[in-house]
Parts: sequence; C-alpha cells; structure tokens
Amino acid sequence: MQRYYFIVQFLPKQANLALLTGRCISIMHGFILKHNIEGMGVTFPAWSDSSIGNVIAFVHKDMEILNSLKEQAYFVDMQDCGFFKISQILAVPESCKEIRFIRNQAVAKIFTGESRRRLKRLQKRALARGENFNPKKIEAPREVDIFHRVAMTSKSSQEDYILHIQKQNADSQVEPDFSNYGFASNEKFKGTVPDLSPLIESN
Repeated sequence: MQRYYFIVQFLPKQANLALLTGRCISIMHGFILKHNIEGMGVTFPAWSDSSIGNVIAFVHKDMEILNSLKEQAYFVDMQDCGFFKISQILAVPESCKEIRFIRNQAVAKIFTGESRRRLKRLQKRALARGENFNPKKIEAPREVDIFHRVAMTSKSSQEDYILHIQKQNADSQVEPDFSNYGFASNEKFKGTVPDLSPLIESN
C-alpha cells in the first residue's frame, strides 16, 4: 500500500519539544475526530535515546487528507512566523524500514504522582462500593525501555496530561491501525509507520 507523509520541523533552538509535539498531535487528533479519519500515523524521524527530536511527521495513504491536515491554521501560522518548516507531501519510499511508536500508559504508573492519583481513584471507588480500602504495597519500580514524554491538554476539561511514547522496530509493514493520537499500543493497535530518519536531512 502506497503511503504519503509530510514533515514538520521545529526551528527554534530552545524549543520545548514535548510541548510543540503535543500541540501538533492535538491538532491532528481534533482533525481526524472531526472528519472521522482512520489510519493516520505519527512518526518521529529525529528520535534518539535522549530526545523525541525536533521533527514530527504524519503518514497516511490519502494525499488529500494529509493536505487538509497541513492546511490547518496552527501549522500555517507557525510556518508563517518562522517557527516551523513544513515539507511538501511526499510518497514514502519503498526502501524505508518499518517502526512502531507505542503509547505505553503503563509507564505512567511507575511515577509517584501517577501512583498517588491511581490510589485516590481506587479509594474513591472502594468507598462508593462501601468497601474498606486496603491498597497492596506498591511494587518497586520496574526497568523500563527508553521513552519520551509528549505534553497534552484536554480540550474538554483543560487538564494537562502526558503521553509516554516508546519506539519499537517492526519486521514488516502492518495495516495502519492506530489510536486517535496516531500511535500503536501494547495490545489493541499494531500499526506501523515508515522510518523516515534517513530522509530528514533533505528537508
């Protein structure tokens, strides 16, 4: 299946990458929900062990859909202001390897703040059922593969939340089955995206 993509590069040297990445994903998220679009994937061509990188790319089989996303006011404005450099819509080369970017919600459970919020939720549910709340001892932190954070804000509640993203190599192209954030997951969504890292030098 032929796929297409466009790349957004963040130009400011001191950019908050988690915040800009989250804003781009929010725009895509709202766009695909509004137009009932499926199969939109997100990839990070400048990903490294230390950073999510200053580049995000959107991948889909329909050039027109990508063009409509690219024309969203946020992308146009950020490009006009000189904050973003946005590529043309291009065909994914057959030579690209396949990768998977996974939203791993289990990572959040390792952090103290998230654990505290989980315990509060569990306590509230137990009290609502009229049960005593006896939390099990929290396990020692597990070893976790490299992940990067994406900062998001809920449009409905205005609350901030974090997406924890991990990268995984894939043997072959898999149907573009992604969440509404453009990511695979550990269980339900298994879609792959092309590894565009060899192409970002030319954009």
